[in-house]
Amino acid sequence: MRGDRLISILLILQNQGRITAKELAEKLEVSERTIYRDMEVLSGSGIPVFADRGKNGGWSLIDGYQTDLTGLKQSEITALFAPVSPQLLDDLGLTRTSEDARNKIIASLPAAYRKNAKDIWSRIHIDTSSWRGTKEKIASFEVLKNAIWENVKLEIIYQRADGQTNHYIVQPLGLVAKGSIWYFIAAKENGDIRNYRASRIQSAVPGMGTFERPDDFDIAAYWKSSKQAFIRALPTYEVRIKVSGEVLPRLSFSNHFVRVMETGSSDKEGWTSVKLTFDTKDEAKRYILGFADQMTVIEPEELHAEIYRMAEAAVAHYRK
Repeated sequence: MRGDRLISILLILQNQGRITAKELAEKLEVSERTIYRDMEVLSGSGIPVFADRGKNGGWSLIDGYQTDLTGLKQSEITALFAPVSPQLLDDLGLTRTSEDARNKIIASLPAAYRKNAKDIWSRIHIDTSSWRGTKEKIASFEVLKNAIWENVKLEIIYQRADGQTNHYIVQPLGLVAKGSIWYFIAAKENGDIRNYRASRIQSAVPGMGTFERPDDFDIAAYWKSSKQAFIRALPTYEVRIKVSGEVLPRLSFSNHFVRVMETGSSDKEGWTSVKLTFDTKDEAKRYILGFADQMTVIEPEELHAEIYRMAEAAVAHYRK
């Protein structure tokens, strides 16, 4: 185990450069004290590792030091060659490049590893497209991609969810694919970083000059934090219902706006108490009404009358 960890430390230092003991400990899921002991072992074995003290200090290798590490474990081969979404590669214009790079890497592997690498692609496939094959159109995707690589400011016209359009001058920082949907990450003129659904960007025009990209911006860390904040801010409307045994299995395959939070035990008649959450009350009413007499509201009681009125309105409409 220690041998694998020492190799991991060497690779991290080679690829990343200076890194603190705390960061290494977090990456390798060990204590900082363990990292310091590992550094002593590396140094004692002739590996030129050294520590810089101070605020911006950390561990690093002497400039120019390289080591050849060819002993890949099966799990490492799987991680290295796990396929990525062909749809997303196609969006980025990297399908052919990815295939060429994959073939070159396989060709450079020792013969004993080549079959393992190829086996992964015959056993795992990642498909992020929808079942109906619908795909969001992104009018200025090429402009967005180029601006991200070239650190060029953009003037964008963005359509919000409510249909209104706004003009922004932004500093492009990256793209994130959530499922098959692309989000454009950019900083506004005041420095605030925002997420823009790429398909809602009606136009993107360069020509506002360049900018200096923040050295410490990590798009993966930013997206994780942004996603957590979004989830915390989502509205929720809780409903407790009784559902028939015929309908119960279908709840797990319902639309995205309903979530099953708790499932109780069934009574003698085969009805089960279930707690659901929705984004809004209106979504809850439409959903419950759609199951007709196979679902009954326990609480909140106010929904009884409101769903009854909706049912009456539907009956009146079809009697015309």
